Amino acid sequence: MKEMKILVVDNNPVILKYMADMLEKEGHQVLTAESGLEAVDILKTFTPEVIFTDLIMPNIDGENFCQIIRKDDRLKKSFLVILSAATAENGESITQMGANLCIGKTSFDKMGKYIRVALQEAERRNGYTEKCEILGMTESHPRQITKELLSDRRHFEVILDSIEEGILEVTHQGRIIYGNPSAIDIFGMTKENLLASDLIDLFDVKDQDRIRGLLNTSPTSPRRSNGAPPFRLGGKEVSVHLIPILDEENRTSILLLNDVSERKKMEAQFLKAQKMEAIGTLAGGIAHDFNNLLMVVKGYVSLMLLDMDPVHPHFEMLKTIEKKAEMGSRLTRQLLGYARKGRYEIKPILLNQLVEETAETLGRTRKDIVVHLDLRKDLHLIEGDPGQIEQVLMNLLLNAADAMPEGGKLFLKTSNVTQADIQSDFYEVTPGNYVLFSVTDTGIGMDEKTMERIFDPFFTTKDPGKGTGLGLASVYGIVKGHSGYINVQSELGKGATFYVYLPASEERKIEDRPTKSEMVLPGKETILLVDDEKPILDVGERMLKTLGYQVLVAEGGKQAIEIYQSHQGQIDLVILDLIMPYQGGGETFDHLIKMNSKVKVLLSSGYSMNGQAIDIMKKGCKGFIQKPFSIKELSLKLREILDYEKH
Repeated sequence: MKEMKILVVDNNPVILKYMADMLEKEGHQVLTAESGLEAVDILKTFTPEVIFTDLIMPNIDGENFCQIIRKDDRLKKSFLVILSAATAENGESITQMGANLCIGKTSFDKMGKYIRVALQEAERRNGYTEKCEILGMTESHPRQITKELLSDRRHFEVILDSIEEGILEVTHQGRIIYGNPSAIDIFGMTKENLLASDLIDLFDVKDQDRIRGLLNTSPTSPRRSNGAPPFRLGGKEVSVHLIPILDEENRTSILLLNDVSERKKMEAQFLKAQKMEAIGTLAGGIAHDFNNLLMVVKGYVSLMLLDMDPVHPHFEMLKTIEKKAEMGSRLTRQLLGYARKGRYEIKPILLNQLVEETAETLGRTRKDIVVHLDLRKDLHLIEGDPGQIEQVLMNLLLNAADAMPEGGKLFLKTSNVTQADIQSDFYEVTPGNYVLFSVTDTGIGMDEKTMERIFDPFFTTKDPGKGTGLGLASVYGIVKGHSGYINVQSELGKGATFYVYLPASEERKIEDRPTKSEMVLPGKETILLVDDEKPILDVGERMLKTLGYQVLVAEGGKQAIEIYQSHQGQIDLVILDLIMPYQGGGETFDHLIKMNSKVKVLLSSGYSMNGQAIDIMKKGCKGFIQKPFSIKELSLKLREILDYEKH
């Protein structure tokens, strides 16, 4: 028999000495190891032709050790022999472990005979084959305690394999000797590569000292990393719970690992949502108050312009004031859009038509941008406020144009999709059909930090004075207000794509609607004007009287109820402010409709038609008008309501 390189692995020193003495006397080169971990270290510099290994041993058991051997290209031809009475007694499948033979532990003289047979087989086969035999099973005496221990071991293995937490066992030097499937997933390594590796080296460099400190403190009770920042591990964030195991022979520790990356991401998203909700509430309040101020400006200007000759020296100045008031109104609409209080005229919309019109508008102002349209012909209708949806389209197109200061290409696409086509890690999509509108530019793109803040109000990358930072914030608010979703993809220098998903309407066609008159329409009915701000009452009363109406005014809801009750049958319509102290528009409307179920109420607010206004409309309110409005807009809305029953 030729001389061979042999490795013997067993935690029983008597068996190690017996086998080493026997094999060395026969001229073989023999190395021994008392654990799987020690054997793995030996194999880094030693390539044996034959390996004898026990199964039940500390610091990487025989089964895992066998798997490590068979995954190592250097050791694929090594002849692997399992020394285990346990395996022989229980008839376990040793072929799956990659073994060539299994020898049942029995008396040394019989074991010696089978060891020599194993060496002869190794020389004859010259490498690993799937054929496997068990030698010495008849001489091995079954022991019930061994069966019970093996049963317990398998029981605990099943438990450990099913636990969602990652579980590692490490030596006091930090070497990994066990890892359950969850731990293997967290590290993103195969079990064979994970076992015997240095735990500290697997963590990011910045956290290695913290892990080393956790392992070297020699605790006698469990320690959690709760309250401390999570450890970084290959792009993941991991919390660590240390459980020391103390015994007479050596000390190891159990580490419980939890991948908190997703939880941290969700927490950050939740905090961001809370922040945006708070800012949205503030922005909505500012917009409401600002609209009330603009109401006075726009109302008086429209009154002054009504009968003014265009050649009057003040005419152009007043038109400029009116124009600036309208610009201020558009700004508040952006704020209300962000606050999700910008929907006030919900109807079926053909999105393709709005896309074409918006693209045409952009094309007239930016001829250096080539617009490509890919619009689905059978696109579903959506339901929403046309002005708000148009604002979304225009803001996205202007944002794309600003990203291409030297010109470029703009790709606009629409399609029908379902919730299955909407990918997001941060929200659950309501099942149903959706319409997708995407805007892709060939501009400068965005880095990750910019993308994290693009929907924040007042955040802008433009130079001072060139942007308010409300465009994309209002886009976000309007889309969410329409029960839609918005995603963005971008890389610095590679352009950006915005994806807007809006719920599809069940309507299949759009009814023709009569065009509104451009004239100021007078009236002679009696109007009760209700508002808590005297300047708005003053300008509103002037506008109504100019139109020919009889006017009663009430400073608040309680006074409005008293006046309406004392003028029963004389008041034809009530203009009712929504937000008032003591008794708001909703409560006031409830009182009015109890007194007269057919009362005609035009709801007015510095907010757009938000949840509270929609509730009042559902109760029977006849119309809604958003401040600031002109005398022309007011006249049209009044005649629309007052003349409805006459048609």
